[in-house]
Parts: sequence; structure tokens; C-alpha cells
Amino acid sequence: MTFDLRAPAIKAKARELGFDLCGIAAAEPYAELSFLQEWLDRGYAGEMAWMARTRDRRADVRNVVPGARSVIVTATLYNTDRPYSDELPPETARVSRYAWGDDYHTVIKSRLDALLEWMHATTDSAFEARAYVDTGPVQERVYAQYAGLGWIGKNTCFINREIGSWLFLGEIICTLPLEPDAQGLEQCGSCTRCLEACPTGALVEPGVLDSNRCLSYLTIELRSAIPETHRASIGGHVYGCDVCQEVCPYNQPAPTSPDAPWQPRQGLDLPRLVDLWRRPDDDLRRLVKGSAMTRAKIAGLRRNLAVAIGNSADRQAIAALQETSDDCPSTQDPLVREHIEWALNGVRR
Repeated sequence: MTFDLRAPAIKAKARELGFDLCGIAAAEPYAELSFLQEWLDRGYAGEMAWMARTRDRRADVRNVVPGARSVIVTATLYNTDRPYSDELPPETARVSRYAWGDDYHTVIKSRLDALLEWMHATTDSAFEARAYVDTGPVQERVYAQYAGLGWIGKNTCFINREIGSWLFLGEIICTLPLEPDAQGLEQCGSCTRCLEACPTGALVEPGVLDSNRCLSYLTIELRSAIPETHRASIGGHVYGCDVCQEVCPYNQPAPTSPDAPWQPRQGLDLPRLVDLWRRPDDDLRRLVKGSAMTRAKIAGLRRNLAVAIGNSADRQAIAALQETSDDCPSTQDPLVREHIEWALNGVRR
């Protein structure tokens, strides 16, 4: 039996599939979408050239799915019961909590595909649709706000009043004329904790991030050397940075998820810097396989680890930087060697 799809039924099915929030936005050219061009013009995208290549498609989802009328937006809580980075000893590697478990792209996309399959099976109406999880040319936070799920915070992260900002967003862009939700309203107020806490001042103004200074960009997206002016600010961060979310009042504390994919995998559950460094390359690849951390590549992780070890002043970890092993060819990569020498020179000074 099939029937015309309605928003309440879609939201109920989304919850059944494991999404914590689901809302619907109309596929409109919202004013917030136009800021992307100014952001690019300011040079804030750094080396992420793909942002400029897809600017036209990112300006309106109807450039992605012709005839789109609705955007179904989902949010999934991934926070787990572990301390924030400022509570960790200096010898601990800081890894953004979204990367501790399984790759969210794969997990969330499979749930969106299941929702989309159910939608097609539930209605006789023909419609076009595409599902994305942080990989398509979609400004998903804007649509999440207009879908009533929350608002874009001053730290540029998406925030829900009840469950905070540890959220994965996903969306289905479709040609169905679904009833939209009321827009979410900004509730940061006068708070500026995130701007003040950013280690490099990457939040140049409320809601505006200069990627060139962001630790997440520097440790994940940047493929070249980390600028020396920012290496000390890296601290113990080896993959991403959560500082601006950790200080947010809406995450004090945030609820946690029991969902298995987001639980820290063995080896990434508050690991020591020296333990990660001493892993052979093949072992390090196995550790991050199937997680979001593969994006940094092994040489990128080694580069980040070298800087973090130099900042840690951990004698055991610093000694490990001087060890050689045939199992760790990535440590001989010129990019990695440059950061090892920087770390060792800092100790010598």
C-alpha cells in the first residue's frame, strides 16, 4: 500500500533509522547562502580549491537537483562519554571526537539511503532526490537552520538548544513539495567564549572562520607544511580541534550517544602521542581504516604528531622522534622530516 508522503511520516521514519533530529526546509535561495562568495574572496578557504570550483552549485540546491522543492535535513548526535581536551595530560593525542569511531560519511549515508528507499516505496508519486553527508556541494548548516533544527553558532558550528553541537548533518534534496518547518533562531546571545578560546584566532568575527588559521584545517586539509607561526598553537592536536565546541555553553555538558559507530575504537581512545608515533605505518593505516582520519593520510598524521610531540615536552615521545625503523617509511618523507627537526630543535633550544 502506498500513499502521498507527508513531513510527519518522514520525520518518524528518520527517528526509527537512528537520526536524533529531522526537519524540512524549502529549497529556496536563502540570503545566508550568498556569503560563500565573500568568504572565498577573502581567501578564507586556504588550499581548499574545490570550494571555489563548486561555488555556483553551493549557492542553491536547485543547481544540484533541478526542480528541487524540499531539503530534508537530519542531525545525529555523536558525543561520547570522554573528557574534553583541556582535561587531558599533555602526552595525550588530541583527536576530534567525530573521528574516534567509524567514518560518519558511510554510516549516515547508509541511513539516508534507507530513508530515501523507504520514501520511494511509500509513495506512488515520482520524484527526484539526492542524499549527501558533508561531501556534496550543499551549505547544509543553512538548510538545517531553515529546517528548524537549531542555528549556526558564532563558532560556525551548528547548534541545537537541547543536544548541543556534537552533530553530524545529512540531507536529502528532493522535488517533493513537503511542508517546511519554522526557521531556527540564533541563541548565542552575547556569548563570545568560542571566539576567545580559539587557539589561533581563526574565528575572525562571529560566524566567520579563516581556515588558514584553523587547527582543523591545518591538521587535516592542509597538505603542505604547517606554518611555523601556528605550530606552537597546535598543542597536542593531531587531527582536528574541538576547542570552540568544548567551551560552548550548550555543550556544558552535552548528552552522549550510545550508538556503536561513534564509540572510540581501540587505539583512538585517548591515545598517548608516543604510542601513536611508534606504530608502524601499516599498523597506523589499519587503525584509521574505516574512520574519518584517513583524510589526513599517513604522512599528514606523522607531520601532526611530530609537532604535537615537540609541543608536549614529553621526554619519551621526543626520544621516539629520533628512532628509525624500516616499518615507518613515512618518517623519512621530506614533509615529515621538516616537522621532526622543528620539534627536536625546539627541545634543543
